[in-house]
Amino acid sequence: MKRLYIATLGCQMNEYDSLKIAQVLSRDHVVTDTPEDADLILLNTCSIREKAENKVYSLAGRFRLLKEERPELLVGVCGCVAQQEGARLLRRLPFLDLVFGPQGIYRLPEMLDAVRKRGGPCCDTRLVKDYVIPCLDPPVLGGGSVKAFVTIMQGCDNFCTYCVVPYVRGRETSRPPEDIIHEVKGLVATGARDITLLGQNVNSYGKKGAGFPSFPELLKRVAAIPGLFRLRFTTSHPRDISDALIRSFAEIPNLCDHLHLPVQSGSDRILSRMNRHYTREQYLEVIRRLRLACPSITFTTDVIVGFPGETDEDFRETMGLLSQVEYDDIFAFKYSKRPFTRAADLDGQVPEEVKQERLEILLAHQRGIGLRRHERFVGQEVEVLVEGRSKADLNEFAGRTRGNHVVNFPSPTDCVGRCVTVPIIQASYHSLKGTLKNEDFRSMARRDETL
Repeated sequence: MKRLYIATLGCQMNEYDSLKIAQVLSRDHVVTDTPEDADLILLNTCSIREKAENKVYSLAGRFRLLKEERPELLVGVCGCVAQQEGARLLRRLPFLDLVFGPQGIYRLPEMLDAVRKRGGPCCDTRLVKDYVIPCLDPPVLGGGSVKAFVTIMQGCDNFCTYCVVPYVRGRETSRPPEDIIHEVKGLVATGARDITLLGQNVNSYGKKGAGFPSFPELLKRVAAIPGLFRLRFTTSHPRDISDALIRSFAEIPNLCDHLHLPVQSGSDRILSRMNRHYTREQYLEVIRRLRLACPSITFTTDVIVGFPGETDEDFRETMGLLSQVEYDDIFAFKYSKRPFTRAADLDGQVPEEVKQERLEILLAHQRGIGLRRHERFVGQEVEVLVEGRSKADLNEFAGRTRGNHVVNFPSPTDCVGRCVTVPIIQASYHSLKGTLKNEDFRSMARRDETL
């Protein structure tokens, strides 16, 4: 068996893609955590922002040194930067043996065979118009993993003016529902209890496929799989939130009380320039209706500061939206030009120092909101699905609430994979601190067996 090392940058879908890379190569490759020991190194990349793209070249330089020491080592770049740059990557990084985009994952064994037989680099960045995501047997998670990702669709048809995704992931294509159900069942059988369904815009799942269920119908089918404690999904486009999807939060017991709903800006003028197809008020109405259907629901979002043409007033409107919605957390970024996108050529490009200042102000504002939101849990008990040891303290365990809050707590017994009730004693912006006694664990263990 050859040894495979995968360095993954970017989003949850990239994490899923890396798992699929390991799966398609599993016949003759075993994954290693050490690039120095690898026979094949693959760098799975993200190009959603310039900063993420720059990481690719920095990390690739490290792998170049390894290849100089061992010329027989194969090194490849895949993912969104590979799709974006194509053969240009081979000119910039001439030591590469492989360059392939997201659709090339399932052609990887043939590419590797060609490189090993004839030598020389292989570049495959074809985007198939009617691409069908192949169905593979579910991977064995190993290591007691409790949560897993499952891609249900790939690509995007929205063409937001700042976003490179339609150009590197292609147009929207949905996986057949039976393939998704098959994969989730396999993951649950190997220990997964919390499944997140992935797509660039999951709300439009099935709209282009004859006989496909709607996304809310798919949620019901997946949620009915025995042994699945919790179901999540990301990402949703606000304009595609349907009445049926809103009802799902009230009707599906194991659908978690959390929604990541990117807003990007609180200014109608900027939303229009972004080509987002909704207004501030329409977005707030979706939030209102979701809270009516599920009062305990929590929201997170994405925000871009310094988009071309953004004025101080536009920025103040975004700040006001954060106060109005009261997100539990946000992911905020400075606008950066991306290849192929219309926003790169818009007038009114905001100076870097202004973008940085606005980002710092926005994050400070959100930290106050998020901390207040977390502090409401102090003195309460929350249900936590335990995922593993705490990253902050290996003597503690960590898990998530249904609202996607991270909870760290001590436990006298290994409780990974169980749902436990944790009294909250302390709150910070990023996580909650709890306590768990022997009697708490025994009580919850009995309840867990009935789920």
